[in-house]
Amino acid sequence: MMHIRRAAERGRTRLDWLDSAHSFSFGDYLDPRHMGFRALRVLNEDRVTPGSGFGMHGHRDMEIVTYVLEGALEHRDSLGNGSVLRPGELQRMTAGTGIRHSEFNPSSSEMVHFLQVWLLPERVGLTPGYEQKVLAPAANGALRLAASRDGRDGSLTVHQDVDLYLGTLDDGTELMHALRPGRHAWLQVLRGAVDVGGTVLAAGDALAVSAEPALRMRAKGRAEVMLFDLV
Repeated sequence: MMHIRRAAERGRTRLDWLDSAHSFSFGDYLDPRHMGFRALRVLNEDRVTPGSGFGMHGHRDMEIVTYVLEGALEHRDSLGNGSVLRPGELQRMTAGTGIRHSEFNPSSSEMVHFLQVWLLPERVGLTPGYEQKVLAPAANGALRLAASRDGRDGSLTVHQDVDLYLGTLDDGTELMHALRPGRHAWLQVLRGAVDVGGTVLAAGDALAVSAEPALRMRAKGRAEVMLFDLV
C-alpha cells in the first residue's frame, strides 16, 4: 500500500521571515488526516531569511533531527551547545525531560533552507542530549545511513526504532530498499524527481509505504532523497 503526499497539499506557514511547509499537522495547521506517520510526527521544510530565526523556545519528549540543504543554521541550547549547521551535516537533539533552543540564520545575504524532523521517542523522560555529525556522501545509487537507534555505521543515535537514510542519484539511476515484515517507509524527495512504479515524485513530494516488500525508485535527472524505515 502506498500513499502520495504532494508538496502542494502540505500545510503552510508564511511570515515575513519564514516560509514553512508542513507534511503533518503543526502549529496553526491542523488536518486530522495528516497527524504523522508511525513514529514520524513532524516533517517541516523551512526557509528562513537572512538575519532571522526562531528565538529560544522549549521542547519535551521528542527526538528532533535537522538537515540543512542550503545556507547555514546557527543552533544554541540550554545544555550549552552552540554550533552552525551546514549542508552535509546532521543534528539530533533529544528533548527528553526538557530543553530550550534557538535556530537562527547567521548570514546577512543568504537564505537557509532546511528540514526539521520530529520523531516520537521510544519512551518519555529521557535525559536531554545533543549530537551533530558531518556525513560522508553516499555513492550514487546507494543510501547513506544518517540516523539509527544504535548509531551504527557512523550515524546519529535516535531513541526510536527508525533508520533514516539519505541518498543522491544521478539521472536514470535505480535504487531499491527492502522492507522487512512489519516495517514501513516514508520517502521524502529533497531535490529533483524520482519515478516510483510509474508515479513521478518531485521535490517536496513524499510517499508513505506499508505492507510492501520493497521500495524501488529511478531518478529523473539528478535527485536527492530522504528515506525513513520505521516500525
